[in-house]
Amino acid sequence: MYNRWVFKILFCVLVSCKQPPKSVDVTPSVDQITTVLHKQQAAWNKGDIDSFMEGYWKSDSLTFIGRNGLTYGWQNTLENYKKSYPDKTSMGQLEFEIIKIDLLSPEAAIMVGRYTLVRDKDRPSGLFTLVWKKINTQWLITSDQTCG
Repeated sequence: MYNRWVFKILFCVLVSCKQPPKSVDVTPSVDQITTVLHKQQAAWNKGDIDSFMEGYWKSDSLTFIGRNGLTYGWQNTLENYKKSYPDKTSMGQLEFEIIKIDLLSPEAAIMVGRYTLVRDKDRPSGLFTLVWKKINTQWLITSDQTCG
């Protein structure tokens, strides 16, 4: 009797260990995130900072870390962009290169990438890390750390 129970327990353990891990297709989320980033790039290249900001979480909890330090809030981030880039010439043409996207959960991701601004007199570039969250079915940037 004892051997039968040991065998049953051992069998259950082995069967459960042999189950293949469930695979989650992350492609739709990654595609949605990159679509938002490409829309931001297109808006920037038209000189439309307001539309560019649609990719950010419209919240006082948004964080942006850049050359001027830490900024809290969507409105403050918008104002900083408009102050730093007052016209289309200063904005130049924005190019993004996505280095990697890590989906942390079905509702959170981290993106690492490189940006370049192509302008008549210079080509500033740098790296960024974006924290994305899916909020009300929409992927939005909740934290942006940009250096360059």
